[in-house]
Amino acid sequence: MVFVVGLLTTMDKKESFGSLNSEKFNVGDIVEWTTWDSNVEDYNSNYGILIKIENQVKSNRIISISTVMPINEPTNEIELFTISLKLVESKTNNNEIE
Repeated sequence: MVFVVGLLTTMDKKESFGSLNSEKFNVGDIVEWTTWDSNVEDYNSNYGILIKIENQVKSNRIISISTVMPINEPTNEIELFTISLKLVESKTNNNEIE
């Protein structure tokens, strides 16, 4: 390790984990995620409406978390890593599905 007088290394502000992925989503979008079904040993697709996207601190790291209202499950909101979501239908500004 080399120290240079007058040289100060500063840490750049880092984006939250998953924030680049979250930029393609808007509240109201229909999204898909998968869950593992050990009975059939395959992934099940799940669908829901995106309600909220926010950054949270988990294990001393800022990550992007999305709150989704599932369509094909009971009506309890669930939180998922934004990076695990896939956009199915995008909501436009005039409240129409594209």
